[in-house]
Amino acid sequence: MCNKLFRRPGAPDGSGNMTAMKNSTGVRDGTLAFTWQVRVYYEDTDAGGVVFYANYLKFFERARTEWLRAAGIEQQRLVDERGIGFVVRRTEVEYLSPARLDDVLRIETRVAETRRCQVVFEQTAWRGEQRLARGSIQVVCIDMSAFRPMALPAEVAALFGADNGLS
Repeated sequence: MCNKLFRRPGAPDGSGNMTAMKNSTGVRDGTLAFTWQVRVYYEDTDAGGVVFYANYLKFFERARTEWLRAAGIEQQRLVDERGIGFVVRRTEVEYLSPARLDDVLRIETRVAETRRCQVVFEQTAWRGEQRLARGSIQVVCIDMSAFRPMALPAEVAALFGADNGLS
């Protein structure tokens, strides 16, 4: 079924391009990643003047979507032409420090795990060098007509480093 594990090296340089991502010791961590920036608007904040916690999930979603778009993969086209969609199955977010109105955030997205039907993303929101939130998001590829899991399309599997026999 959809349970074979794949991994791939690579990562971001802040421009939305994939290059080698370094961990805090400066050593390559062997992961594939993408970076995207977003500005905090008034609508993103709560009565306390900080980003409402659920909006980090929106920022993370946009970063994943922009990664696909930057690679030439249009999600709506996958739905319209092939009946393929993506759904979030599980999320876990840890909030470390608040973002505020007009902050420019850098959302780093890396592939933690790729299986035949799913991708697990590790995502982090940064303001400069300060980590604000980090999350793990499990996304499953589905057949939109049956709403059942299906193998990742070859172009998505290739982007995320899965060698699942689709190419």
